[in-house]
Amino acid sequence: MKERSRREFIKSCFYLAITGVGSSFISLSPSRKENKKSTFLPDTLDYDKEGGTAKLDPNFEPAYLRLHSSGELKKRGEDLWKIMKSCRLCPRECGVNRLAGDKGFCQASSQLEISAYHPHFGEEKPLVGKGGSGTIFLTNCGLRCVFCINWQISQGGEGEPQSIEQMAAMMLALQKMGCHNINLVTPTHYSPHIVRAVDIAAGKGLRLPLVYNTCGWERLEILKKLDGIIDIYLPDFKYWAGEMAAKYSSGVKPIRRLQN
Repeated sequence: MKERSRREFIKSCFYLAITGVGSSFISLSPSRKENKKSTFLPDTLDYDKEGGTAKLDPNFEPAYLRLHSSGELKKRGEDLWKIMKSCRLCPRECGVNRLAGDKGFCQASSQLEISAYHPHFGEEKPLVGKGGSGTIFLTNCGLRCVFCINWQISQGGEGEPQSIEQMAAMMLALQKMGCHNINLVTPTHYSPHIVRAVDIAAGKGLRLPLVYNTCGWERLEILKKLDGIIDIYLPDFKYWAGEMAAKYSSGVKPIRRLQN
């Protein structure tokens, strides 16, 4: 790599997430030596409706509970699901029919895939607290950044197929473990699945705030669908120059800089 390109690369990649692993790490991926399907995934939603072991602020009520009660949360999940027929969930808008089993640029079809879920102690301090951030690592990604530290998951497809009901069970299990929030990592291409899972989990006692741990490259139309559902947005600030984004994240179109 030429020195100038090296400097540009370093400048553009100043964001680096340091991954930490909690004591309750649960991987859903089979061993590379043993091609066996995971069997420890919770298969029941019969959790304590009082909120499990998570210490919840009695004065806090996540916004999605009101949407769940009114039926709006289910409706938004259905609306997002329909978008996968000619997928425009991310700014690439590749238009493939994921509902028919086709895979978009992100390499995801309508089948939900998850790599791991566990209390995460390597996130930003306000999210971690004492019980950890309840992280769910979603497989695949729409960016393809050359510097991705989780490339096995985002580009290598490491993970296992899961149902929406199983994802809801993960959220409730993380709440019982004492996590302070549900942290959805690389959620954009699975936003329909997430909303549907939250609707199910909310009916079974989920009360934790939701963290949308995104690459930061989102469509405004989709964010409007998530308004009132997500409590905390955690976008990566990867680039200052749009040209570098295009160069190191598989042709992402440069974004016009705001004028003073």
